[in-house]
Amino acid sequence: MVARIWDAFNDPFMGMVVDNTKTRWGKFRPWILIGTILNAIVLAMLFLNNGLEGKSYLVWCSVFYILWGMTYTIMDIPYWSLVPALTDDENERSQISAIPRIFASCAWLVINSFGLIMVSKLGSGNDVKGFSILAIIISVVFIITEIITCLACKEQVVAPKSEKTSVKGMIDVLFKNDQVKVILGIALFFNIAYQLSNSFALYYFKYVAERTYATEGNGVLYPIYAAVAGFAQMGSMAILPVFSKKIGKKISFACASFFPVLGFALLWVLGYVAPTNGVLVGVCSAIINSGIGFMLVFITVILSEVVDYGEYSLGTRNESILFSMQTFVVKFAGAFSGFVSGIGLTAIGYVANQKQTAGAEMGMRIIMFLIPAILSALCFLIYVKGYKLTPEFYSKMRAELAERRKEK
Repeated sequence: MVARIWDAFNDPFMGMVVDNTKTRWGKFRPWILIGTILNAIVLAMLFLNNGLEGKSYLVWCSVFYILWGMTYTIMDIPYWSLVPALTDDENERSQISAIPRIFASCAWLVINSFGLIMVSKLGSGNDVKGFSILAIIISVVFIITEIITCLACKEQVVAPKSEKTSVKGMIDVLFKNDQVKVILGIALFFNIAYQLSNSFALYYFKYVAERTYATEGNGVLYPIYAAVAGFAQMGSMAILPVFSKKIGKKISFACASFFPVLGFALLWVLGYVAPTNGVLVGVCSAIINSGIGFMLVFITVILSEVVDYGEYSLGTRNESILFSMQTFVVKFAGAFSGFVSGIGLTAIGYVANQKQTAGAEMGMRIIMFLIPAILSALCFLIYVKGYKLTPEFYSKMRAELAERRKEK
C-alpha cells in the first residue's frame, strides 16, 4: 500500500520531467529507454536469490519493490504519452491504443496460465531459482521490445514551443483544462469497478457459486471466468476501431459502459438458477469483459484528445502530465479497491474456508456485481454530461491546431 501511494503521487512529477525534456530524439523515447533499462535491472534484482533471510530479506524486497514501481513509472508515462504524438487521427489512435493493450492482455494470459509451470521447469524444482531465471528472461525481452519501440515510433505531432512547465504550471494544466476532470472521473469509476470485481471474483465463485470451502481445490468456474475475460478483452480491443467507425463513438462508448452492467446482472441471476454452469459463466464473462476491453482503449483515446484540447485551449501540449494522471488513477483505484475488499470482507462477516452466512453471500454479490455495475453506468453519465469533444468539434479543433502549428 505504501508503494502504491508513493508511486501514485510521484507520477505527475515524472510527467512534468518528461514534458520539460527536449532532445534530438524527442521527449518521450529517451525516457522510455532509460526507464526500461532501470526497471529491467530492478526486476532482476527483486527476484535475485541473494541468500538473505528474515528482516534483511524483507528490507531488500521492500526497497526493490518500491524502486520497481518508480522505475516502471519512468518508462510507462512517456510510453503512453507517445500515443497522441504519433498521430492526431482519431481512428488511427484507436488502432494504436489497441495494439499495446492486446499484447498486454496476451502477456497477462501467458504468465497467469504458464508462469508457475515456467518457474518449475527453469528451476528444475527449485522455485527460487526458477523465479530468478524467469525474471531475467522477462527483463531481456522487455529491453529488446522497448528498443524496437524507440527505433520505430517517432513523434509526428510536434508540440508548440513553450516555456518549461513548473509545478504551478502542472497544477494549471490539470485544473484549467475542464475536460481533465471528465476523463479522470471516467477512469476512476471504471478502474474501481474493474479492480473491485476482479478482486472479489475468486471469493464469489468459491464460496457462493460452487460452495467449496476447502483451502485447496477452488473448482473450475474462476479459471473459466478469467480465461474468457482475457480473450474477450483482446477481441474487443481489436474490433473497437472498426466498430466505433461504423456505429459512432457515442454508441460504442455506451457499449463499453453497459456491457458490464448487462453481464453482471446476468451473472447475478445465474447465481440463483444455474450457478455452476461453466458455459453460461463464460458467456457472462465475455459480455462483461468485451465492455472492459472497449473502455481500456477508449480511455487512452479520450485522454489523447484531451491533450489536443489542452493545446487548443491553453496553448501548451502536456502529454506526459495528463497521461500521468491515468497511471495515478489506476494506482489509486488499485489501492482503494484493495482497501475496500479487505474492509468489505470483514463487514459482510466473511470467514475463510467456511460455509458463509446468507448475509455474507449477499454481501459478496453486492460488491462483485452491484457496485461495479453502478460505477460502470456512471461512466456513461459522465461522458454524456461532461465530454464535449464530439467528432464535429474535434474535427474543427484539429484543423485550427494544424493552422496554428504552420504559423509557428
